[in-house]
Amino acid sequence: MSTPRIVVIGSGFGGLFATRKLRKANVDVTLIAKTSHHLFQPLLYQVATGILSAGEIAPSTREILRKQKNVQVILGLVVDIDTENRIVHWRNHNRPEQTPYDILIVAAGAGQSYFGNDHFAVFAPGMKSIDDALELRARIFGAFELAELETDPGEIEKLLTFVVVGAGPTGVEMAGQIRELASHTLHGEFRNFDPAKARVILVDGADRPLPVFGEKLGDATRDALEKLGVEVRPRSIVTNVDGDSVTIKSLDSGEETRIDTVCKVWAAGVQGSELGKVLSERTGVELDRAGRVVVAPDLTVPGHPEIFVIGDLMSVPGVPGVAQGAIQAADFVADQIVARINGRAPKATTFAYKDKGSMATIARFKAVVSMGKFKLTGFPAWVAWCFLHLLYIVGFKAQVGTLLHWFISFVSNARSERTTTNQQMVGRLALEQLGTGSSGRLVAGEEVINASEDEEAASEADEETRDREAE
Repeated sequence: MSTPRIVVIGSGFGGLFATRKLRKANVDVTLIAKTSHHLFQPLLYQVATGILSAGEIAPSTREILRKQKNVQVILGLVVDIDTENRIVHWRNHNRPEQTPYDILIVAAGAGQSYFGNDHFAVFAPGMKSIDDALELRARIFGAFELAELETDPGEIEKLLTFVVVGAGPTGVEMAGQIRELASHTLHGEFRNFDPAKARVILVDGADRPLPVFGEKLGDATRDALEKLGVEVRPRSIVTNVDGDSVTIKSLDSGEETRIDTVCKVWAAGVQGSELGKVLSERTGVELDRAGRVVVAPDLTVPGHPEIFVIGDLMSVPGVPGVAQGAIQAADFVADQIVARINGRAPKATTFAYKDKGSMATIARFKAVVSMGKFKLTGFPAWVAWCFLHLLYIVGFKAQVGTLLHWFISFVSNARSERTTTNQQMVGRLALEQLGTGSSGRLVAGEEVINASEDEEAASEADEETRDREAE
């Protein structure tokens, strides 16, 4: 009997932890991911605001799995899944490849949702990847640099106004860190303006920040943010975003307000990976409103017991899109697979999520923790937050590096990771304009034209063909 072939798509918490759980199983595992690293997403905002380097929260997947001999790691973008013939189609730049599977684990994660307004992404990057964090770092620090060159007070005010959309943990943490950056880290570094006068505005449609944490912690978070100088705008939704402003609408009065701002951060809403649509087209599986796969109780695709979907791409009632949901799902699925191979009954036939609580940091020495009936705020909550995040960062080197940078930042207000480049700021937008497959052509030294130029060239070619036919 041949060794079962397991293909895992994605190197996030779900994909990586499922792979590691299979280390003792008699299987051949192929991990295919579009990035070469495992991202500790809860600390992305610290990369964006100069506290941590990308390497500290994104260790190499190959390094993590180097001792697991039954795993091959592949850097590739999955473009299709042939569920009938059990083949995963992927590419590395413009090199197409395919990998067969007996069992498939799809842990491709989720991206940012703009609630049908995808054009907002041009002006308000999300917070889902290292690229996003580095782009935001360039935009945030770049706004201060531009303000130093301005003489018009109105332009300076616009450059020093930062709008964060979404008051979940990511939005709260970003707003708090930008406020601290302006008030403390950049103190005395500019000559034409005072960074402490920067405005940070946090916008959300809920009644208070961190709505899932409950009324008590939400109100405590709002009080802490306002003491820092963050302007909290609850019960407000964004109706428009452009290069120079954000327009918000009050859910109570219906009044719209335009806020002049150059730097915006989008931390509201998630959208399942495009592979959710692929699975839906290939298997008929239902997707929820966020594009996540509605899985069976054992986390398989209905009618396809060989396909598991875990992490942020799975839609399971009561399971939030957090690291613990992905990790617990990975443990469950790994046991299902091992049980099948060994001919034993699994430990459980239905996935049951155990809520281990939620936590978010507001600023230096300030956080909130919710664990059942146990609620904690302030410095004790911040210590608990630090300990837990260090615990879940994969790799000793990353843990030590993170601890060192935290010590520097929290003790001295300094931030050692402030390097930015224009490429970080515009790279995403440039690649989007150039279109799919452009990176492969660029590194090969081939000519790349954007979509509009391509259409124009095609139109000219059609016209030349018609002229020749007329002759």
